[in-house]
Amino acid sequence: MILSGHAIRDAVDRGDIRIEPFDARYLGPNSYDYRLQPELVIIEPGETGEPRRVTIEDAGFTLEPGRLYLGATEELIGSERYAMTLLGRSSLGRLGLYLNITADLGHIGAVSNWTLELKVVQPLVVYPRMRIGQVAFWTAMGTAAAYTGRYLGDRGPVTSRDSALSSPSTDHDPAAPTAKDPIP
Repeated sequence: MILSGHAIRDAVDRGDIRIEPFDARYLGPNSYDYRLQPELVIIEPGETGEPRRVTIEDAGFTLEPGRLYLGATEELIGSERYAMTLLGRSSLGRLGLYLNITADLGHIGAVSNWTLELKVVQPLVVYPRMRIGQVAFWTAMGTAAAYTGRYLGDRGPVTSRDSALSSPSTDHDPAAPTAKDPIP
């Protein structure tokens, strides 16, 4: 079940949800608008090595098609009780911004300045600390184990920490199903 804006505020007041800093003006009917940190990582297609980092100045920074940008939430967001989805805002989606296309789930126990995946279909100017997306909180059914993964506690945009994905290795996660192994 999704939490309403009022329930999010109550959970923040009780300490069940962390949003730091919290501003009640950013509450929606069933979400909270989060802002963009002023640092971006730019990933160019085909480039190897360390990606370029830029600071978004007050005048803005133009995102260009054909690149992947990693940003982060200005707010520290998470919960030991609720799962989260980090979503885009429809007003920016209508301008051609894709936000968190593949990684929108925030697990119970994960508290971070979340890395955001940004991709555009046309040039789009972004500004430091602009409201760029929204987070919704959900109750979990059953007993949930707290997240202990490799991105726990991030404080800014973070590139992939999965070396198996970034190198031409034949290694794979032995626990992951393969084409020969049926998914239980």
